Amino acid sequence: MDSTAKDLLRSLPSVSALLEHHDVQEWLHGLPRATVVAALQYAIDTARGWILSGEQDHPAHLHDILALAEEELARRSTPSLRKVINATGIVLHTGLGRAPLCESAIEAIADAASGYSNLEFDLATGERGRRSSHVRDLLISLTGAEAATVVNNNAAATLLILQTLAAGREVLVSRGQLIEIGGSFRLPDIMRAGSVTLREVGTTNRTRISDYEKAANDQTAMLMRVHTSNYRIVGFTEEVAIAELAALAHRLGLIALDDLGSGALFDPASFGLPDEPDVRTSIAAGADLVCFSGDKLLGGPQCGIILGKKSLIGRIESNPLMRTYRVGKLTLLALEATLRHYADIDDAMANVPALSMLQAPTEELAARADHVLQRLSKELPGEQFFIGSDVSYAGGGAMPAAEVPTVIVRWHPSFASTAQTIAALRAGEPPVVARIREDAVCFDLRTVCGHDLGLLVDAIIHTASDHSHDDDDEEHHCCDGHSLPVL
Repeated sequence: MDSTAKDLLRSLPSVSALLEHHDVQEWLHGLPRATVVAALQYAIDTARGWILSGEQDHPAHLHDILALAEEELARRSTPSLRKVINATGIVLHTGLGRAPLCESAIEAIADAASGYSNLEFDLATGERGRRSSHVRDLLISLTGAEAATVVNNNAAATLLILQTLAAGREVLVSRGQLIEIGGSFRLPDIMRAGSVTLREVGTTNRTRISDYEKAANDQTAMLMRVHTSNYRIVGFTEEVAIAELAALAHRLGLIALDDLGSGALFDPASFGLPDEPDVRTSIAAGADLVCFSGDKLLGGPQCGIILGKKSLIGRIESNPLMRTYRVGKLTLLALEATLRHYADIDDAMANVPALSMLQAPTEELAARADHVLQRLSKELPGEQFFIGSDVSYAGGGAMPAAEVPTVIVRWHPSFASTAQTIAALRAGEPPVVARIREDAVCFDLRTVCGHDLGLLVDAIIHTASDHSHDDDDEEHHCCDGHSLPVL
């Protein structure tokens, strides 16, 4: 190390000296001292790294050190898990948390989560109660099932059912339904984890009821239908309806399980949406057990819902593993509030965000797009924005082959590539996740809630404004002409 570098290192302020600065004193009024100290140390270490690497050949300015510390404080103060504007057009986007909660669910959480609740306390008897009782009657009423319980997701529901009712025995599944979905959920692996022997029947594209009947033996415990979630087999195909499968299971003294995956509580086709298996139809068809996710087409919080025969649900709830998969009070609060909308399906369609997004007419989306375009054209006259048509998707393994017509706002940024602009939007506050189509940044208005339109416009304006003031140098220039490398 040469003498110049040594002198520069000696010129760096100490943490204790920085703590005396009036700006830092202001920070200490609202932030923990340890957090401020860590940010100051980060800024000093960063400047030290520049000197040691030869990137800086002049003394670090105090305001630059403080600016670095302030940026680090902002980073540390920003929650890792936070609100994101979904402009991708994928309604049940797994990476973005799937279904957004309805207003009544948010209000229920805010009201009860700030204090105590009767989570496992029977207010009528004063004795301990079951947490699933808060939604059990609602689920029974809405679906026609004998009993219901809730676990933390549908994968847990599937595993718990198999381990409770079929451990050490065989479960028959069509080869065309041996699914793998996101997060490395593979049905054969779940079977092994549940100590169940998987018995494949039929072929990938064609399975008949006779295939199940021929494969059943003394070791068979269950006939299982699995919703194929994020793929479809088309063309020369055949599959067994749940009513036919349940009838065979009952004739052979076996259990019929229908793993619906998305689990709609209504018939999507009746609202002009693509066809998808619904829970009530499966229960009415004779399935002994039905399981599905709470945060997909139901539009509620993440959970796994199990419905079916009272005797079977009782055995599942008595399994010691049930405690490891149980849901917390926030989930139950949100689920109960969401389910209450389903007493009137029109109410659910209007107030459960995932449903209202899916069935929103393009005329409504065009009006949103026009509002966005007018504001952007006024605030960013130098940028090119256009309204166009495209397709949205349900996502979350629901309706995988269905394209829902939508309206988008296309942006051809003048200051950067589309990839750079997409990254800048993600780095904003709030982050905006959009998509690229034909070298344009596209904002799909189907998945942008009405109350988020203003936030979306502001985020786009800020992204464009920030870049327009950027001189595109790799350096940030100080007031005296010296330069510090940009982080």
